[in-house]
Amino acid sequence: MPGFLVAATGVGAGDLATASFTGSQLGLAILWAVVLGGLLKFVLTEGLARWQLVTGQTLLEGIAQRWGRVVGILFLPYMLLWSFFVGSAIMSACGVTLYAMMPIFDSASEGKIAFGILCSLLGLSLVQMGSFQLFERVMTVCIGIMFTVVLVTAMLLWPGFDLVLSGIFIPSIPDMQGSGITWTIALMGGVGGTLTVLCYGYWIREKGRVSVSDIKTCRMDLAFGYGATVLFGLAMVIIGSTIDIEGRGAGLLVVLAERLEESLGVAGRWFFLIGAFSAVFSSLLGVWQAVPYLFADVWRLFIVTPAKEIQTPKPSIDLAKSTPYRVFLWVLALVPMIGLFLSFKEVQKLYGVIGASFMPLLAITLLILNGRKSWVGEHTNKPITVVLLIATLVFFGALAWKKWT
Repeated sequence: MPGFLVAATGVGAGDLATASFTGSQLGLAILWAVVLGGLLKFVLTEGLARWQLVTGQTLLEGIAQRWGRVVGILFLPYMLLWSFFVGSAIMSACGVTLYAMMPIFDSASEGKIAFGILCSLLGLSLVQMGSFQLFERVMTVCIGIMFTVVLVTAMLLWPGFDLVLSGIFIPSIPDMQGSGITWTIALMGGVGGTLTVLCYGYWIREKGRVSVSDIKTCRMDLAFGYGATVLFGLAMVIIGSTIDIEGRGAGLLVVLAERLEESLGVAGRWFFLIGAFSAVFSSLLGVWQAVPYLFADVWRLFIVTPAKEIQTPKPSIDLAKSTPYRVFLWVLALVPMIGLFLSFKEVQKLYGVIGASFMPLLAITLLILNGRKSWVGEHTNKPITVVLLIATLVFFGALAWKKWT
């Protein structure tokens, strides 16, 4: 289901690391933030799906028709920067995790580079030569392994229902030397991805969902997808809360696996690493398959379409077969390899800054586009949706500001 695809694509190494590190530092008291983060991402993705099914346009097509070329041209450099840093971060994460499983190189740095390149080329091959159905099947296998491993690990380290339920239903933020709020917002931001939520619109087209009657199906689809992602995030916080860990990024996952070996033995370490690799590789594959849709749409709508024709987007175009899609797929798989030679910590930091900036912009866009009856008729934002979109704007705006400053 597309809901699982967008949720799994948004689960990268940085998100796994953030959840486990926050659990280690703040404990189970912060579980409520995972639930709230998943709810806010659900509201955003449901809003863009509702817009598309009512108007017949993707969000970018709607922006092109109503706000013109300037917005798209401003979006393009942002998307290119995001693509470079997220591509580098995911390759690095795959490389570090595989090296932890197979330390066949002289150093961790060499292993990260070699395995990162290998994973990128494998993802390129699967998308280039395969169909959407093949992509969906491979993602399903990765998602199944990822969720099973993490949930089973959490159950083996289960702290008790009373503590878990208290953390979910009684919100609190431990101080942690003044940085408790920062880590709480970061944890919420790590649930379900950033720019990748736009890809949901292209995936539902691949599944043939094109009318208002499909809104209910998409809501159920997203509820299952983000519900599973929330369970995944809760499990990572629970795992982290049982272990003292230090570090950040993909390296933190390796440290976490080593700590799990102390609690669960060698089998527990391998079990967790297999799940972690399934998580980061499914994220890589999802980005490689879907983000070229965004580039192809931006190129078509804002770069090559004459200004007088921008008012009549053509949603029937098969973007996956277009030259811009194919070219950007290769660019995405190859150019970010440069980042493998940079500091993983710095790449993750820049990726986090750029990604955090997108969510408040998306919230504002959906408040405007889905707020006018003349555009979406009776399917305008309900009062509770408006409240949650404003909450998204506040929470992720605060996260973006914190990261930029």
